Amino acid sequence: MSLTRNLLLLLTFMLSAAGAQTVPAFDGEKLIYNVNWPSGLSLGEAHMNASRIAGQDTAPGWQFEFQLDAAIPGFAVTDYYRSVASADLCSIEFEKNAAHGKRKAREKTVFNQQTGMATRQTIGGGKSELPVGVCGRDALAFLYHVRRELAQGRLPAPQRVLSGAAYQISMQYLGAQMVRTGDSQVEADRLSITGKGPASAFSFEALFARDATRTPVLIKVPLAMGAFSMELVR
Repeated sequence: MSLTRNLLLLLTFMLSAAGAQTVPAFDGEKLIYNVNWPSGLSLGEAHMNASRIAGQDTAPGWQFEFQLDAAIPGFAVTDYYRSVASADLCSIEFEKNAAHGKRKAREKTVFNQQTGMATRQTIGGGKSELPVGVCGRDALAFLYHVRRELAQGRLPAPQRVLSGAAYQISMQYLGAQMVRTGDSQVEADRLSITGKGPASAFSFEALFARDATRTPVLIKVPLAMGAFSMELVR
């Protein structure tokens, strides 16, 4: 793709979001997705929830949750992620509870924005520290940060994101695309997302609706057996 075409795509994207200059209202959002096999067969569901934190004992902020329940014959996957973030979407803590077949993992990461470090502890296992900078983000908080940036007409800058290990994440705008959600079609912005960690790398596509909250409507993950997808139901 030529440099000129890249610039035109980015300009089109910026203009499409130019009218949305406020932080999206995620509070109370509950999204449900179908997780599909490459053939289109459903493997299960994923749920993503967001709620505002405004208690007397804590500073205003956010709680995000993601739960995945999927299965193929002889192998079940149950993942639960919980993120607590500040009003600026900087992570405070991140919990992961995963069961993939007989393999189970539980861990918690606590972020210290003053020291720029995060402490990750595996339940029943070891502890490690990772540098995260003044506004470290876990994978869930980063997703909502991406949505906020898109709503304000910006493509998020490359940054480190924690999800177990630390990954350097970068994004590329690929243009607009019509996507079917339920019984209707919506126009969405298509992004390529790549990540590189200490021992692995990944790449996938995510499509975000051009609504006020930049709702993720489709995520496509390429694997050896085909492209798995997570498609918004409601």
